[in-house]
Amino acid sequence: MNRELAKFIDHTLLKADAMPGDVIQLCAEAREFGFASVCVNGGYVSLAVRELEGTGVATCSVVGFPLGAGASTSKAFEASEAVSHGASEIDMVLAVGRLLAGEEDYVREDIRSVVGASGGALVKVIVETCLLTDELKELACRLAEEAGASFVKTSTGFSSGGATVGDVYLMRRVVGDRLGVKASGGIRTREDAERMIAAGASRIGASASVAICSGD
Repeated sequence: MNRELAKFIDHTLLKADAMPGDVIQLCAEAREFGFASVCVNGGYVSLAVRELEGTGVATCSVVGFPLGAGASTSKAFEASEAVSHGASEIDMVLAVGRLLAGEEDYVREDIRSVVGASGGALVKVIVETCLLTDELKELACRLAEEAGASFVKTSTGFSSGGATVGDVYLMRRVVGDRLGVKASGGIRTREDAERMIAAGASRIGASASVAICSGD
């Protein structure tokens, strides 16, 4: 078991058919391996918090997931609800269509609304890099930083592509050491995870976390 690598990982279950028993199993695995957090949909935050009490494993909730196209007020409410039920980390999806349309102010304020509603919880902004040019990826990172986010994140894992080493490197170059960088989407092996960390990722989102960290 690779406990050092486990500390980088958000152990993730976001499928529509995830049942309470699956979330309980997710949390049991997080306790055993010592993952950084579990990442679940908002309806399972209370359950995850209860299962992880006293373990040091954080509970992360997604917001505006997976499209990012909801109203800012809805995203803010989601974040506030998740934090009120014990989430200490929020992974929100950036308003991708607004970014593509050149609406920088909208994107910045959308992120800011979630940061403000999160009450000090760590906020990660999912950029959905597979839908963007490099120029827009850089802009998304800058807007996330201006809005007070703590991390930028590559992908939801629900679009047309996931994390790449090149995108992680780009994001780290833009945010420097001021923000965290989370690589997520398609990371299934220890080698995948290690490549992302070498490129600058400070957190890994994965559903294959047990396989990634098993063995030595």
